[in-house]
Amino acid sequence: MKLVNIDYVPGYEITEALGMVKGQIVQSKNIGRDFMAGMKTIVGGEIAGYTEMLTQARAIATKRMVDDATNLGADAIINIRYGSSSVMNGAAEVIAYGTAVKLKKIDK
Repeated sequence: MKLVNIDYVPGYEITEALGMVKGQIVQSKNIGRDFMAGMKTIVGGEIAGYTEMLTQARAIATKRMVDDATNLGADAIINIRYGSSSVMNGAAEVIAYGTAVKLKKIDK
């Protein structure tokens, strides 16, 4: 599955747009990370535990989006975007979305 955040795939012609696909996850923080994050806000710097949590959440959301596109028979997902928001105290939603397409290799 080719994944791009542009509206075409170099070297390929889009033969069919299958529709929007998405994947999402709501990830909660754990108490250990919350405590360490609270301490980090005092001294400043990156909160590595949260960075890791959001990286994992994006990977899960991306996989779910790819699974959605695979079920449609897609060859690629174009115009991929990510979004995140706080859905409640201590939990964040991450969503990945794009357009599933069928491709044909351009003969040169």
